[in-house]
Amino acid sequence: MNNLNHKPFCLEVWGDYACFTRPEMKVERVSYDVPTPSAVRAVFESIFWKPAIRWHPTKIEIINPIKWMSVRRNEVGTIASNKTGIIIEENRQQRAGYFLRDVKYRFYAVLEFIPIAERKNNQHTNLPEFLWDPDEREFMLEEIKNWEEQKDVYRKDENPGKYLAIFERRASKGQCFNQPYLGTREFSCNFKLIKDFETNPAITIDETRNLGFMLYDMDFSDLEDPKPMFFPARIENGVVNIPHYTSEEIRK
Repeated sequence: MNNLNHKPFCLEVWGDYACFTRPEMKVERVSYDVPTPSAVRAVFESIFWKPAIRWHPTKIEIINPIKWMSVRRNEVGTIASNKTGIIIEENRQQRAGYFLRDVKYRFYAVLEFIPIAERKNNQHTNLPEFLWDPDEREFMLEEIKNWEEQKDVYRKDENPGKYLAIFERRASKGQCFNQPYLGTREFSCNFKLIKDFETNPAITIDETRNLGFMLYDMDFSDLEDPKPMFFPARIENGVVNIPHYTSEEIRK
């Protein structure tokens, strides 16, 4: 059951700004030229995610030309706790940022179904009921019940097809659990499910070049000490192909 043989989903995503922050820039925010695989994964997860599934980005198509902008903005340099508040004036920091603007992409990703025995690192989180689709209410209640009872048995009604159908329905309606964003939460984006991407291909930018090593994602196999993963990224005629995380191209 654990395979990636399903047809990939395609989302067309666009927004005014984007920042896929380079981790080597410690002070000022500087974006990569293209989205990182982890940013693509986050967009799909904002529409649908459960402990039973894992998203694998496979490809990014760049539709709009890569354009840059420089912005100086105010940020808060600390985190407020529940017990003590913060005085913004004392923690305000002015930082420069080098962001992307007027971006449009097509993201491709494959949904992997994870058997119950392999879900040890996937923590279940209850969603507020107002975010549930009426068609999914029975399914969501059963998910919560099984999680609370810590059932470690294979459910006969649980299969990849159910999750594939739920994602397609949610994406078609424009539903999401949280607003998708492009790198940072202040840069929210719009999305549209492209069902006919094979017969209606995107017109990508005419650009081919190497991007060097780019952040792939975090390796959460050890929750106490997650490690970054990198891969050699390349734009080929406006397309960035993303290797699987088990590929030899991935550096940990």
